[in-house]
Amino acid sequence: MALLDQARWQDLIFEGGSWRPGSGATIDVTEPATGDSLGQIALATPDDVARAAGAAAAAQREWGAAPHSARAAVLRKAAQLWAEHAEEISWWNVREVGAIPGMAGFAVHVAEQECWEAASLPSRPYGELVPSEEPRLSMTRRYPVGVVGVISPFNVPIILGIRSVAPALALGNAVLLKPDPRTAVTGGLIMARIFQEAGLPDGLLQVLPGGADVGEAIVTDPRVPVISFTGSTEAGRHVGAAAGRHLKRAHLELGGNSAMLVLDDADVEAAVGLAAWGSWFHQGQICMTTGRHLVHERIFDEFVERLADKAAKLPVGDPAREQVALGPVIDAGQRDKIHDIVTSSVGNGVRLAAGGEFDRLFYRPTVLAGVTASTPAFAREIFGPVAPVARFSTIDEAVALATDTEYGLSLGIVTRDAMRGVALADRIPTGIVHINDQTVNDEANAPFGGTGSSGTGSRFGGAQANMDAFTDTRWVTVRSAPPAFPF
Repeated sequence: MALLDQARWQDLIFEGGSWRPGSGATIDVTEPATGDSLGQIALATPDDVARAAGAAAAAQREWGAAPHSARAAVLRKAAQLWAEHAEEISWWNVREVGAIPGMAGFAVHVAEQECWEAASLPSRPYGELVPSEEPRLSMTRRYPVGVVGVISPFNVPIILGIRSVAPALALGNAVLLKPDPRTAVTGGLIMARIFQEAGLPDGLLQVLPGGADVGEAIVTDPRVPVISFTGSTEAGRHVGAAAGRHLKRAHLELGGNSAMLVLDDADVEAAVGLAAWGSWFHQGQICMTTGRHLVHERIFDEFVERLADKAAKLPVGDPAREQVALGPVIDAGQRDKIHDIVTSSVGNGVRLAAGGEFDRLFYRPTVLAGVTASTPAFAREIFGPVAPVARFSTIDEAVALATDTEYGLSLGIVTRDAMRGVALADRIPTGIVHINDQTVNDEANAPFGGTGSSGTGSRFGGAQANMDAFTDTRWVTVRSAPPAFPF
């Protein structure tokens, strides 16, 4: 049985037990590879947010008080449904997002694993005993925050939504989910359908595709105390500021410009394989994408030559109809931003070793050789299939280049001496580091998050991070009899 009923295309908002269309403008769901319309959706409005928040808050009270086994059962069933409907969901991911099949399948796998991991949260200890100077039982207890606002982006909408939605629901909260309207089916409707089929009670997951006004309404609604936002650093600053004004907790997973250091003892062929995947997987539209390749001068020329040769041979095209390595970028605005960074970098004296061309939304994998700290492609997050390569001569110079950024998300280090890599990583502050691997990795049970302009630290993945993100801690004491006071 198909997960999505084509006759119910516009029923994107799940509220009070019934599906209904948003009350905003109707837009096409566009396939980036062809420009064709896959259907239409009605966007949500700020008024829809207010209604959804009310329904979610009402539904959450019973859900938060439900037995832990009941919540765990819903998450386990959701995990099974991701697996059962993997082919259909992957098809939507390829068509709506422009992902190649491998990336689409990986996203579904991660969603399944996120639900399995979340299913373990309800039965974990939710407090601890603490010493007290008084003759009483003193303890801490975890409670659901209530309603969690989740705002997810276009690039990997399944993963970047489910990693907040699943643990938030498992821990007894309701969720308002605002997917990017460009990927509202993959990032919203499919998720809601999964949880509906899994037996999630009515009203607990509200899908609200819309623009900045809808996001602002979620952030400022008094019934939503916690915001989980994934997106650009610029937008994240606005979300964080608005949340701060309303005294809300905001978990911000933002941009990146991650470095991969290739040391003088590295296997060049292996390093090039890592570099290609790190920069060009999913057209570079991943926050962890390898945005800066820092290569020792002894192997720099060979590295660039081999990487450029690989770029020239990689097929680019429609992932729904061809076997390709790269599909389309999401839209013309993103393509033009990528091309502007590439052309301005070349204009500043950088050598274009490969790529730098596009056909419609298909951007060729690109290699820029000899970038420096002042090169636009080195300083800015590109969010496209571009591999800027800089050279260094000493470890101190490599550290200086790697830390010359406002971001601190992921780091890769390639060396035959793994412990040398560990020691080097200690000098470069990032939220994630991979020795002898590229920068793009994700597992449901591992903490995820960055420092600096990449966000507010690890707050997804792993039981402790999720508990901290989506519960409040209360101090509770119990006496056998009331105490007497001096007055």
